[in-house]
Amino acid sequence: MKKNVGNLDRVLRIIAGAAILSFAFVGPQSPWAYLGIIPLATGLVGWCPPYALLGISSCKTGGCGNKAGGSPSAGPSCCGKN
Repeated sequence: MKKNVGNLDRVLRIIAGAAILSFAFVGPQSPWAYLGIIPLATGLVGWCPPYALLGISSCKTGGCGNKAGGSPSAGPSCCGKN
């Protein structure tokens, strides 16, 4: 699995997922809050299945050496390559 979720996207997903998931335990205590596991998991793993199906990536490609043609020595990036 190649990472396709960028750093900012990951942080936002983790925050949103944790916030939504918290509603299962406090506040309205709705079982729908367990859907917060989805953005939380994709944020933690760095890979989103719908992004993969649609060919989307929010990773910065400058340091990956992929589509933008960035060199691997350009520094670390979210795609897991240096």
